[in-house]
Amino acid sequence: MKDQYPSQLTLSPISTMNGTLRLPGSKSLSNRVILLSLLAQGSTTISNLLDSEDVRYMVSALAELDIPHQLNWDQHSLSIEGQNGRIRVAEANLFLGNAGTAMRPLTAVMTLGKGQYVLDGVQRMRERPIIDLVEGLQQLGAQITCADNGCPPVAITANGLPGGTTHLSGSISSQYLSAILMASPYAQQPVTIIIKNELVSLPYVQMTIDLMKQFGVQVENEENRKFVIPSQTYHSPTHYFVEGDASTASYFLAGAAITGGTVTVEGCGRKSVQGDIGFATVLEKMGAIVHWEDHSITVTGSGKLQGITINMNTMPDVAMTLAVVALFAQGETRIEDIYNWRVKETERMEAVSMELRRLGATVEVGRDYLVVQPPSQIQSATIQTYQDHRMAMAFSLAACKGVPITIDDPACVQKTFPQYFDVLSEMTATT
Repeated sequence: MKDQYPSQLTLSPISTMNGTLRLPGSKSLSNRVILLSLLAQGSTTISNLLDSEDVRYMVSALAELDIPHQLNWDQHSLSIEGQNGRIRVAEANLFLGNAGTAMRPLTAVMTLGKGQYVLDGVQRMRERPIIDLVEGLQQLGAQITCADNGCPPVAITANGLPGGTTHLSGSISSQYLSAILMASPYAQQPVTIIIKNELVSLPYVQMTIDLMKQFGVQVENEENRKFVIPSQTYHSPTHYFVEGDASTASYFLAGAAITGGTVTVEGCGRKSVQGDIGFATVLEKMGAIVHWEDHSITVTGSGKLQGITINMNTMPDVAMTLAVVALFAQGETRIEDIYNWRVKETERMEAVSMELRRLGATVEVGRDYLVVQPPSQIQSATIQTYQDHRMAMAFSLAACKGVPITIDDPACVQKTFPQYFDVLSEMTATT
């Protein structure tokens, strides 16, 4: 990919948002499917693969691990020759940028190999906790360490994953559980995972389990507190179509709700496996009109949005979109149970509150909650994005109804949706 945006991008005031968007593939599904395909028996062709920075880091790992594959970015297609749980190389240094959906699962999978492996990333990745995953794998017999601050780089001396029982924290990220789940079928003994505290972002765990089932592996789930994975083999489904990204859908559905327009997103709907489709229901609670189909969602703005109090633990990424929608609602919006914002691509609790205040909102911040009092009039501002793709996309909506907004470092959207601002321009009318 190449940078296609200037260092700053000024958005003209958006009067309405309308149209139909065929969504790019889900990032979370794209990277999970790549991982299961390399572990599986047989070859898998993945279509509608998301072309983004995070997915490219996962694809680059295939080359570093000498996994035979054929890639066509123009067709959003990737074919992978599965290795039936075998890691082909005895030494690898994997650089994974700031891609948590690559770093966490690959950390678990590399314990299946025989050799020396290091996984590292950019400076922000070196500030994102991974110690809970490392300690979870250590309890299963893995020889694995991370930096003194509990973050990458991760070093592994692998001789297969022995297995057994691990007590895992789920309070920071569900990706730790998903990572161990995906690697566990190839452990030398059955694996039991016991969650010892709160489990955040539960829909992403269910997504992982559902995807494993499509590759022929069963997980015994006891009320989301205990997970048992017997020794099994992944079998390729031959072909996998990645459904559209529900997190990306949130920005366009929100735009319709704010401006009174009508937007249809195609590629995910009521049959989606992604928890972030629940954002449409949040907009409905605020006053938008929502129509569901199996594989599409339509939102029409009613002309009036009402602030709400809501727990967003299960969909923290789109909670950022909600924080910006709150600027246009009547009354305060209280977003609860979002502590893991603090360990994302940036420290999102501080970043979101800072930029909301820059736009004129009154914001109260707690350890795991945010309260937004909308301003009488949004102030034109330059939004700092903190190298965080979701900051850029969510805060672009501040241009709805009235004032121009400048986005600093708009190219950060390459992490998940490089064409975001082009698509936004196509679906909006400006004043």
